[in-house]
Amino acid sequence: MNVSEAVRTRRSVRAFLDMPVPYEVLHRVLDTARWAPSGCNYQPWEATVLTGAPLEALREKLRTEQMQPPEYDWDAPKGDERYRTRLYELSAAMFESLGIAREDKEGRAAAMARNTESFGASALLLCYFPRIMKEAQWSDVGMWLQTIMLLLRGEGLDSCPQEYMAYFARPIMEHLGVDRETHMFFCGLAIGYDDPDAAVNSFERCRVPLDEHVRFEGF
Repeated sequence: MNVSEAVRTRRSVRAFLDMPVPYEVLHRVLDTARWAPSGCNYQPWEATVLTGAPLEALREKLRTEQMQPPEYDWDAPKGDERYRTRLYELSAAMFESLGIAREDKEGRAAAMARNTESFGASALLLCYFPRIMKEAQWSDVGMWLQTIMLLLRGEGLDSCPQEYMAYFARPIMEHLGVDRETHMFFCGLAIGYDDPDAAVNSFERCRVPLDEHVRFEGF
């Protein structure tokens, strides 16, 4: 698979097969992802990858935990109609693929709660970084995660980035033994083999035209 194919076929998978991800594959992907760009070569990203019993222990812990407000705000763009529309269009397509009606609040809440199970993924990367890192380094962490997701596609794997996990930052960091005084939790990344029969993995996603994002001058 070339890079363009990896970009076009990457999507947030929300239903995984019950198949283990080989350690050798994950190690190869993460070892290669070390070469992702970062300003001043700070390489701010840190992570723990769980599978098997440690992952199930975390899931069991989260089943009894209450959601807490995350330390960062990903909802702010909803204040602008353009971005709010993009969110609502995606949400509508996703819930329709799951057969959940707009007025079914309990069904929607249950579907969102599956984030705590990472949608059945057999591996979960939990990403955090030192609190000394600021906005510029956050973007570096995003580039590292995107590099990982594209490399996973090259290995025939899929993923789902999960900022939702920030609602459970405290129990997650406690489970990992990472000090929240020195480090900030960012997100999870579910990793595994997508279920090709799950409609939630194949609903149509929209992207706005290029000219709404980019201007070309002097060509």
